[in-house]
Amino acid sequence: MIETHIALSQKEPIRFQEYAVGIFKTIPTKSGIKKAIKKELIFIDGIVAMTSKYVSGGEKIDLYQSEKSSNFERLKLDIEVLFEDNYLAIIYKPSGIVVSGNKFVTIANGLAQNLKKSNQPDAVKPQPIHRLDYPTSGVLVIGKTSAAIQQLGELFEHKKIQKTYFAITLGVMQTQGHINSQIDKKEAFTNYEVLQSVKSERFEFLNLVKLSPKTGRKHQLRKHLLAIKNPILGDKEYFLENKVLNGKGLYLHAAALEFIHPFTKEKISITKELPKKFTKIFAEYYI
Repeated sequence: MIETHIALSQKEPIRFQEYAVGIFKTIPTKSGIKKAIKKELIFIDGIVAMTSKYVSGGEKIDLYQSEKSSNFERLKLDIEVLFEDNYLAIIYKPSGIVVSGNKFVTIANGLAQNLKKSNQPDAVKPQPIHRLDYPTSGVLVIGKTSAAIQQLGELFEHKKIQKTYFAITLGVMQTQGHINSQIDKKEAFTNYEVLQSVKSERFEFLNLVKLSPKTGRKHQLRKHLLAIKNPILGDKEYFLENKVLNGKGLYLHAAALEFIHPFTKEKISITKELPKKFTKIFAEYYI
């Protein structure tokens, strides 16, 4: 046996293979749980787990190591930790790396080696609570316990976590504004404020813009800024013809998060400074 978990109390019984995602450090994915169930490596209250099994809370769940298994390769990834306690962490995600997925090099795969182990009884493998696009840099919230993952997810769902982004956009912009164009037939809202502008031969103007999304649609900020004809510098997916900057990446940065800690009730306010590529254009601006 290599790991043990006591199931948390559930309002309604939940299918085990859904509940088990993230409860074991060595099996972080749903597909991994399915494979372990198929190989009869997981036991619930001493009985081999099945995909049809439901858990209500209090069950003792044991994970065993296969005799055929070998040590898996660990990802060596240096992650900057901006805040951490026994429930959650906030880290910095550089641009050019995915948060999670099937690739080996992901933020999710590097968390266990960069964060301290939680001392809570429902501690799990650290999991990102939300996503940032591959080319976007910025602050990312991580859950370290089952309860924290659930509570943080609800804070995001109910828009109780305030997010602030900075972008460099192209063209002439109003000083401030509100964008409410639908995304995928769903309501989407973004407030913006232009902080500085500089003239540009190629793009007419470059603008340092503060963005406050009020909804969380996929690619919302990128789509909204293109909708008002002021796309983000370096965006190769949402752009105006002949207005693409190659080789520098996307100029979009998730700079700040603010929320009430779901367990300690303290106010969490974390800010990460602008990347160097931003300050090369707007040298005098600091957040």
